[in-house]
Parts: sequence; C-alpha cells; structure tokens
Amino acid sequence: MSTLFATKPIDRLLADAGQDGRHGLRRSLGPINLISLGIGAIIGAGIFVFTGTAAAQFAGPAIVISFLLAGAGCAFAGLCYAEFASLIPIAGSAYTYGYATLGELVAWIIGWDLILEYAFGAAGVAAGWSGNLQSLLQDYGYHLPPALMATPGTPLVLWHGRWEILGSVQPAILAAGVDPAVLPHATGAFDLLACLAIAFVTAILVLGIRESANLNTGIVAVKVGTVLIFIAVVGVFLLRHPGVAIRNWHPFIPPNAGAFGDYGWSGIGRGAAVIFFAYIGFDAVSTAAQEARNPQRDMPVGILGSLAICTVLYLLMGALLTGVVKYTQLNVAAPVALGIDATGIAWGSLVVKIGTFAGLGTTMLVMLMGQSRVLFTMSRDGLLPAWCGRVHPRFRTPWISSIVVGLFVGLFAALVPIGVLGQLTNIGTLLAFIIVCAGVWVLRVRRPDLPRAFRTPWVPFVPIAGIVISLLLMLSLPIDTWLRLFAWLAIGLVVYWQYGRWHSRVRGEAERSVT
Repeated sequence: MSTLFATKPIDRLLADAGQDGRHGLRRSLGPINLISLGIGAIIGAGIFVFTGTAAAQFAGPAIVISFLLAGAGCAFAGLCYAEFASLIPIAGSAYTYGYATLGELVAWIIGWDLILEYAFGAAGVAAGWSGNLQSLLQDYGYHLPPALMATPGTPLVLWHGRWEILGSVQPAILAAGVDPAVLPHATGAFDLLACLAIAFVTAILVLGIRESANLNTGIVAVKVGTVLIFIAVVGVFLLRHPGVAIRNWHPFIPPNAGAFGDYGWSGIGRGAAVIFFAYIGFDAVSTAAQEARNPQRDMPVGILGSLAICTVLYLLMGALLTGVVKYTQLNVAAPVALGIDATGIAWGSLVVKIGTFAGLGTTMLVMLMGQSRVLFTMSRDGLLPAWCGRVHPRFRTPWISSIVVGLFVGLFAALVPIGVLGQLTNIGTLLAFIIVCAGVWVLRVRRPDLPRAFRTPWVPFVPIAGIVISLLLMLSLPIDTWLRLFAWLAIGLVVYWQYGRWHSRVRGEAERSVT
C-alpha cells in the first residue's frame, strides 16, 4: 500500500527536464511568449461570456468583489505555481508537483483532474467562440441551420430575424410583451462551429509549439487591444453620462432573493466561483515549462505577469460593463458587445466581436496544449499508454495525444451545454490549486535545502490561504457539479487500478527496493 504514495525523486525530475534531442520537446519559448500564453488563456470566455452571466444571475454590480475574491485565490495559488515551475520545469504542471511531494496516487488523481480541467475548459471556450461567430454572421445576414447552432435539446427562437437561444433572449421577449410560444422554434442538435474550432486549433498544435506560440502572441495583441478599446470607449461614455452608471450600479449588492447564491453576499461567492473561469489559464503556462528556454527565470515571470495584467483588466471590465448596462440584462452570449452597443458607438460592436472571436481562439490553443502536455508527462511515467507520449520526429510535438484530445474535446464542445462545461472546469481547476498549494508547503518541510529560483513568500500562510479560498469557491458550486467531479474521479481510479499501477515506473522501482 505504501508504494501507492511513492514520490518521484526531485533529482530524476530535474534530469527529465533536461532531456533534449529527437524524443524531447523543443525549448523555444521566452518570457514574452510565456506571458502571452498566460494572457491568451486567461482572457477568453470568462471575461467575454461568463462575466455577464455571473452578474445577471448571482452578484449584480458586486461582480467586482467576486473578481477580487477569485483573483485573491489565484494570486496565492499563482505564487505556489511559480515556485514549483521554477524548481521542477516539467510539462506536467500540478500532476508533476503532486508526484514529487504527495505521492503517485495523489498525482494520478490530479493528473486525471487536469484532463477534466483542460478538456472541458477548451470545450466551454469553443462554445463561446461559436456563439460569438454566429452573432457576427447573423449581423450580416448569414444563418446556419438552427439544428447546427447549439447543443442537443437547446431551444432556439427566431427573434428580430435572428435565431437565438431561448434562455438568453426570453427576458427581452417578455419585456416586449411577446409570448415566446408564438415565435418560430427550433431545437439544437450539434454545435458545428464549436467542433470545427477545436479541429483547427488542434491542427495548429500538431504543427509545432513555436508556430503555436507565435500565432498566440499575435492574437493576444488583438485581444488585449479589444479589451482596452472597450475600457476606453465605455469609460469615456460613463464620464460624460455619470447618471447612467449611478442608476445601473444601484443597488451595488442586490439583496438576497431567498436562496443561497441568489444575490447578496452568497451571490458574490457564487459569482466568484463562476467567473473563476475567467482566471483559468495562468496554470496552463506551467505545462510549457519543458519548452521554455530558461524556465527557472522565465516561468515565474510568465505565470505572475499574466495573472497581474489580467486582474487589473478584469476589475475595470466588470465595473464598466455593469455601469453601462443594467446587470439584469447581461445574461446573453455576448455581454461585452451588448455593453459597447449601449454607448451608441456603431463601430464598437464589430470591433469587440472580432476581437472576442479571435481572442477565444488563443484560449482554446493554450488549454489544448496543456491537455496534451499533461498526457505526455503521465505517459512518460508509465501511468498512461506509450502513444500518449510519442513525439513527432519533425514537429517535435506530442502529436497523437493532441489529435485524440482534439477529437474528444470537439465532441464535448458540440454536445455538452456551456454552463455545465464551465462549472466542471472550475471545480477541476480549484482542486488542482489545492494540491499545488499543499505541495509547496510539504516540499518546504521535506526538502528545505533545494535551490529555488523563485520562493513563495510567507510560507505557510500563502499556501494555506490558497487552499482555504479555493475550497470555499468549490463549496459555492452546485451539488450536481460535485457529483460529476466524483464520477469523473471514480472513472479515473478504475483506469489507474487497471493500467497505471501495473505500468508505473516509479512504483515498480519502489516495490523492487522494498524486496
């Protein structure tokens, strides 16, 4: 039983990190690439899609406090990730850190959990990408068949000449005095654009990490420019019309409607757990550690730099969005475009939609990259089949795992509702944060002698704070999300028991040393 918790020696991890040649990953990423990867993953569906949903359904204008709460948890976890990424520059992220500190069984659980995080995260972003592209196409009179516009069973209605998801536009329809039942209806069957988006990003990842990173850097510039345009345009509008913001920000914390998470302070907590999706991405930077030119120096810069930049942008976006549009109207597929439309700037909506459309692509890219790199590392440890770690001789990427991941994630994006995808991603990420924070604390006690290029300050306060905040955010999520997490982990334990424990290299060596 003790071999289930065998740890992977730090010395071997460091030796693996230095592997180059035909079977190793190419080291080609510098600090700017890593910061761009982080921003590319962080600024995506969370800010462009889920901010409106969280404000409308849970927190109201106090979504700003939700951002602060979620950001604080990410800051504590980010400091712990930075220490591990500089100490153990391996592609496996939290999986590798758990293996080095808490043992193989915990490492397997967190690795399987990361598969959940990145797969469902990329699928959720693809669904948001699809919704924004559909909105843009319909602006110019191009309509997909409604059955190919949404996941199975999603009701759609034809409203103002556009096919829209009923749940998003029903408040506007009722406010106009129209009975939704009299409108033309259709039912979604397969989100075609979401599936095609995943296929395109997968092809880019197979071609090579340097090409992917360069494309990401270019699109990140477009995405950040879009956010800055929104902040500038809406900020100037509200300065000229302060009465609009005063009306929309009142009440700043809407009173609780009688249920946990339905506005009030519990709604702020629920909102933080939902828009936590907006911060997911800085941890994906750590999966590129084995492809960084100088990981000891550059990984902390990439993780903490991208997190700091995005936190400032998020606070401004949340405040301005709820200031220019009443929070009750923000439960739509493209709330940022709705916000800039409210200013009366005709070109603003087009700019924001194009920027959102391009920006969500980088989030998919980084999440799918993280997914394949975790599988790559687990395969090298013997916990998954060897094909997961097979590197293409020309492109030097884990091409088979990238294609398999792309296939499954494309199906998830086309068939699973975006709300379910987002909450599953959140709970998976929070569990990973808890493991990483605990791992830093454990390794400081067990191996205080290890040379650390970056040291998390105020240990154990920072790891404990990261654990507590992450756990509180997990507890704010619905019970059905917890049940789905337990079901996923149960499947993972079956896979480990049937395959991983028999092929584990570390466990095999531990058993031989005992005998």
